[in-house]
Amino acid sequence: MSDQLYLSLWFPNFRLEALPAALISVLQQFARISGDSRVSAASAIPIDWTEAPVYQRIYVNDEEAQESDDSKIENAVREATEQLHDDTAYEFEMKWQLWLPESVEGFDTTWRLQPHTVKVIGLGPEFDSGAYDQNGHIRIDFGLDTPWVLEDEELDKTAGQKIQQNVEKLLAFTLSVEKHSGISSRLLWTESGEPLAEKLVASLQRLN
Repeated sequence: MSDQLYLSLWFPNFRLEALPAALISVLQQFARISGDSRVSAASAIPIDWTEAPVYQRIYVNDEEAQESDDSKIENAVREATEQLHDDTAYEFEMKWQLWLPESVEGFDTTWRLQPHTVKVIGLGPEFDSGAYDQNGHIRIDFGLDTPWVLEDEELDKTAGQKIQQNVEKLLAFTLSVEKHSGISSRLLWTESGEPLAEKLVASLQRLN
């Protein structure tokens, strides 16, 4: 069964005023791995996740928009966090290319690199009743873990190679954040609580 995958980050002696700079740093590390330095959407959500955004902007990053600086990381973060509030979460969407099975022709699965949305969320200390204690000062939402763990019947040599490349990209981002963003701790976790590492090992072992 598919599971939601997250990476939580904590920073030493963290203050709300430091959140924009921390977000920029994490987003820059993601851009280094993804090769895309543009934010695709930004939102500010007050109080908790049941509330509607008080700020939201969708960026169109097509060829005609490349001359605009609005969706560049520094500018997108600066605009969304212009008014910092301790009960607000600031969410930024970016995309990277991951290998995913597209279709089945006979007994062969076609694998293609496809855009996959990742959400980088900075949590104010009072947002969602202080959930940052458990969720991190910044939480990265990778979406469902299917690009890294596939069901038994889908696993073959080609699938193993594609999964491995996706895993390498995930680990490269995690290590880049650890090295360059000044975090004090991190946690890669799934919504169900099932350890991702064990799922990855089990999947790859079935291929060997």
